[in-house]
Amino acid sequence: MIYLGLDLGSKTLGLSISDRTSTIASSLEVIRYNDIENLLNRLDEIVILKKVDAFVLGNPLNLDGSVSKRTEETLEFKKLLESRYKNKEVILQDERLSTVEAERMLISNDTRRKNRKKVIDKIAATIILQAYLDKRSNER
Repeated sequence: MIYLGLDLGSKTLGLSISDRTSTIASSLEVIRYNDIENLLNRLDEIVILKKVDAFVLGNPLNLDGSVSKRTEETLEFKKLLESRYKNKEVILQDERLSTVEAERMLISNDTRRKNRKKVIDKIAATIILQAYLDKRSNER
């Protein structure tokens, strides 16, 4: 089963993808968008090209677990995905501190600030997807 990891931002969508065995998440790309229709059209291309079976969408809860404005926007995006891709499951995965973790990884690899901004969303999406894959594996 192939999962597409999603880290939704206000102007970007970070993407990661699992291998066929649903064991390893890999960074894919960052979609920069101005309107939701452009974002969804690009997502359509990726879903077809990569033969995606399901989505893992980062759920940006507050540190105390409460719902934020960003969480509400993410839940709306989840509904949009579910209506567009009726035969594909959309799973929410807690993404608290995933961007912080991604930033630390990039800094520890001596990635320049300018370059970090270009890739941080897809790294965060990879962290989100890998967390889901690990949790799923441990539940078996």
